[in-house]
Amino acid sequence: MTHAPVTPVTLTLDRGLQILRAFHAARAPLNNGELAQRTGMSRSAVSRLTSTLIQLGYLRRVAGGSRFELASGVFGIGHAYLVSNPVTRLAHPLMQRLADRLDVSVALAAPNGLDMLYVAHRTSARIATLRLGVGSLLPMGLTAIGRAWLWGLPEPQRQHYVARLLEAAGPQREGLRSEIDSAFDDLRSNGVCMSFGQFQRDAYGIALPVRIGREAVLMSLSCGAIRFQRDIDAVRQRVVPALKQAALELETELRDVRHEP
Repeated sequence: MTHAPVTPVTLTLDRGLQILRAFHAARAPLNNGELAQRTGMSRSAVSRLTSTLIQLGYLRRVAGGSRFELASGVFGIGHAYLVSNPVTRLAHPLMQRLADRLDVSVALAAPNGLDMLYVAHRTSARIATLRLGVGSLLPMGLTAIGRAWLWGLPEPQRQHYVARLLEAAGPQREGLRSEIDSAFDDLRSNGVCMSFGQFQRDAYGIALPVRIGREAVLMSLSCGAIRFQRDIDAVRQRVVPALKQAALELETELRDVRHEP
């Protein structure tokens, strides 16, 4: 089978998307140097791309500085995705009920490179939460929602992803390896895994893998919040049964969805 050649236009589009993906979940403004570091591109290439993305309405300059942030054009694409995607439309009511019941944020995520992309998100109005939403990217190796997705993979694919995560971790690879192994032990024994303070201080996440739609697309479902209770075991006992039940209901509700998320 022959493959279409990579044209300059295709390559430029790919690099432009890499720039947009570099704005991770915290959505903090970034300058050209930071974008170059995150994407592996040269600073001059990044500078040309950020100028183009500003003209197209996908980035804007932060007032009084050399940093950029996502602009409304990006969120317009996200809104179109939400309107057209039956997964988010059907998942949101169930996720909102879970969020309100437990006073947590609830997220449904799919992989995006070595990150997890939130494709649906709901939160309780009564809690302090991370600044996250649909379109947020979280590091796969450092979060419960990422580790749960890894666990749902067939063994050869799981090993491939873990190897890539460890390579990217550099000097922190041994610590990451231990944390991922611990999460897998938790998933093997209890069906869920938990992270606390690894992505953001004082925040926890509890997650499990789910399979969505007729194609059984592997995703992961999580509950999380800024933790004020001192007893993590009490948090698990309160959240885990409700999260497992919600996962079963979600898979049932979406079992006939044809459109891949």
